[in-house]
Amino acid sequence: MSFNFSGGSMTLRQLGIMSALIGNFILTNSAMAQAPAASSMYSGSFGGGLAVTNGNTNTRSFNLSGAIVRDPKTKNVIKGAASYLRGSQSDILNLDRTAINARDEYTISTRTYTFGQIDYVRDQFKDMIFFWAPTAGLGYKLINTDRTQLTVDGGAGGVLEKNPGIDAKKSGSVTTGHHFQRKLSSTAAFTEGMSSIWKTQDFNDSLTNFSVGLTTAVSGKLQLKLEFVDSYKNRPPRVTIKKNDTAFVTTFAMKF
Repeated sequence: MSFNFSGGSMTLRQLGIMSALIGNFILTNSAMAQAPAASSMYSGSFGGGLAVTNGNTNTRSFNLSGAIVRDPKTKNVIKGAASYLRGSQSDILNLDRTAINARDEYTISTRTYTFGQIDYVRDQFKDMIFFWAPTAGLGYKLINTDRTQLTVDGGAGGVLEKNPGIDAKKSGSVTTGHHFQRKLSSTAAFTEGMSSIWKTQDFNDSLTNFSVGLTTAVSGKLQLKLEFVDSYKNRPPRVTIKKNDTAFVTTFAMKF
């Protein structure tokens, strides 16, 4: 079962992903409305973008993204983020990627924290039916002010990856990452981050995700985010698959 959206075919499974993101946003806002005393623990955003061109080249692309943070102002902070990118050119699908991250951080000291997280990636054009990566590790806040934050972390865990025509493969993993945020004003911020996962069975088989972006307020709680994302798989399952995929994403998001 499928339906057409701006020149691209979307499966029922992909609709489910979109519905889950939208449903989570609605339920979260409903819960906060019913319990205003606890609403300060939660913050986040939900949004999307659409690009259409016609003429010599017909292109359609859209994105959905959501993020939520539960911070009860104690030592424990829970974060979740999800994104979905889909695009076509001349009615031929050329982008179909889902990424989800759930993370739990526990503060040890002013600058040090431990974390546990799980990453999920599905990318049709990298031949990744699924890529699961649970990880635990240690992080350090190199800069931690109201205006600027810079954190680095490292950890270890596992990877379960499934590619078309190949049995799912398991491996241990080693991870590193960093995140930088700088408030440019009361309504604008610059962000940059990178994370890498290496398989211990073959350290040449790695997945690195990089992003750099600018977020600014449009009106009230409505934000505009311009972001460049880069996904690099050092050893794709087939030699015909390019290692590097990049995208420039424009998103309108509503904060809550």
